[in-house]
Amino acid sequence: MIHFPAQRRGPLSALSLRLAAALGLVLASVAVVWFDREGYRDAYDDDGLSLLDCFYYVVVSLSTTGYGDITPVSDSARLVNVLYITPARVVFLIILVGTTLEVLTEQYRTGRRLSRWRRTVKDHVIICGYGTKGRSAVSALLENGFDKSRILVVERSGAALRQATSAGLVAIEGSATRSATLNEAHVRTAKAVIIATDSDDASVLVALTVRQLTAGQVRIIAAAREAENAPLLKQSGAHHVIVSSATAGRLLGLSTSAPPLIDVVEDLLTPGQGMALAMRSAERHEVGRSPRELDTLVIALVRRGKVVTLADRAGAVIETGDMLVHVRDDRPTSTPVP
Repeated sequence: MIHFPAQRRGPLSALSLRLAAALGLVLASVAVVWFDREGYRDAYDDDGLSLLDCFYYVVVSLSTTGYGDITPVSDSARLVNVLYITPARVVFLIILVGTTLEVLTEQYRTGRRLSRWRRTVKDHVIICGYGTKGRSAVSALLENGFDKSRILVVERSGAALRQATSAGLVAIEGSATRSATLNEAHVRTAKAVIIATDSDDASVLVALTVRQLTAGQVRIIAAAREAENAPLLKQSGAHHVIVSSATAGRLLGLSTSAPPLIDVVEDLLTPGQGMALAMRSAERHEVGRSPRELDTLVIALVRRGKVVTLADRAGAVIETGDMLVHVRDDRPTSTPVP
């Protein structure tokens, strides 16, 4: 099942408001009839109208049933029917018809939205798992200018699905280890698949399924809890594997042996703090120059899909087609105070 980003007010909320309005109208009408109950006559009971009789009369009148067993006989009761009951009947019918039309319209709108999404989805990124790692991956994509409409979440948890749709993301309910779920996510036309599941076993199954469906044409990036499972994930089809436990352990070690380094790493990984890693294509006037001569702080080159460090002889000169990995200023621009 595909879940689209949450709307400001759903059909259930609109239906609840209409039901409340209808109930309020019925109660107000009962109060009016009860106040002037002496002006009504029950064809089968000469003892006058009880509160239940008032409810009965209002309901059959507003629903246009009108059995005729209870009728207004006094001038005041007939005047109330002309000035209040008849307009209330029209309003009651408008509420009922409007509710039906809104529900049908919402279903039609959802169907059209789903059809349009299926026609246009392409070059998107599939996030398998919307836990801490999945949410962080989405944040990183958005920080680098990736369009939110091209991010698709695959998740089984209802709570995580609601978080994803509340964040404005399209989400598919189901297991990413199933071919049917990935086909519904249009995995064959995806740009990349990020596997951020809670267990390495599930990550391996997802990687195998994605590789089988895409024949290795879609880039797979997976997160592993344990370093010993990284080779298995790569054999399963993952192009890149990030070992979370090893990364966390290395950061813990740095925080002990070289505390300032951990501050630098946190600055690089935290958006809006000051520094951020970025990558761009080498410009024409930069080709043939040393990366150290540029105004941009270049720390590595990506040449034909491989990382070339500045310490290597090949990284001494920028070539055509190189990608520059650099550190950019990520501080929020402050508006000068006049």
